[in-house]
Amino acid sequence: MYKTIDLFAGIGGIRLGFQAHGCQNVFSSEWDKDAQKMYAANFGETPHGDINGIAVQAIPDHDILLAGFPCQPFSIAGKGLGFADTRGTLFFNIEAILQAKKPRAFLLENVRRLTTHDKGLTFSVILDKLQGLGYTVYHKIINSLDFGLPQKRERIYMVGFLQPIGFTFPAPLGHYQPLAEVLENEDDVPDSYFVSEHIKAQRFALVKGTPPYPSIWHQNIGGNISALPYSCALRAGGSYNYLVVNGVRRLTSREMLRLQGFPEDFIINLPYSGVRKVAGNSVSVPVIKAIAGEMLMALQRQATIRAAGATTTTLPPCYPPSAA
Repeated sequence: MYKTIDLFAGIGGIRLGFQAHGCQNVFSSEWDKDAQKMYAANFGETPHGDINGIAVQAIPDHDILLAGFPCQPFSIAGKGLGFADTRGTLFFNIEAILQAKKPRAFLLENVRRLTTHDKGLTFSVILDKLQGLGYTVYHKIINSLDFGLPQKRERIYMVGFLQPIGFTFPAPLGHYQPLAEVLENEDDVPDSYFVSEHIKAQRFALVKGTPPYPSIWHQNIGGNISALPYSCALRAGGSYNYLVVNGVRRLTSREMLRLQGFPEDFIINLPYSGVRKVAGNSVSVPVIKAIAGEMLMALQRQATIRAAGATTTTLPPCYPPSAA
């Protein structure tokens, strides 16, 4: 049983992915009060607050560090200030913990734009810092749509091992869950979720082609409407009408969590505005679960080789990738 810590934990999506493989979480940190409240309801513990107020030595020893560190400094939807934004400097808290605690491995998650921010310099600094601590680092942009979820959500995932372990990211499934299995029956959705006649008419006037059914309609920055058989990425700061189901209503709280792969029994104890925020900031659980499976296989293979008295810890890439 590997011990994990859950930093910038949100509502616990990364933790869920590792718990599915038997990992035990020993510490969590999250400053947002709404996320703390939902995390506490589902995991029975309230995360510690702002990581800046937590001494590194107060963090328990652990095997795997998990962190979906703040993406707004690097997001195209934000100001894109990177390390010039105080939230951007929170990566260096991760660096300090890795340096002091030397866990066997880590998983970091962020927006795709992190890789190109400041012409790639920001990402280069991050990789240099991680490698400078002695970690072998792998990274890949993964789309949630490729791992069973009807949500186009591209994120960069960084996996590191303190020993030079061979690792491959999980292979895409090649299919995603039909929207019909995610969406509520519209007869059961309260009237408050349905958009005004004005907004409805506007959407239908702008949509291109004949929309599939069911579909989620997305309005981009330019005002163009696309109707797709899946959702565009949930966003914490998106307008209430950013994503509209079949052009007539907003997503419900449960639907948003389903689009991120949270289980049906995941407790919702926030108002709608709060769920929109925490769901938009969350990770896609099936993607994490798939990556976690590959990481744990790689660690176990290393342990097996060591137990057999091998003289090297370097492993070939893990083939074939395990199922999600």
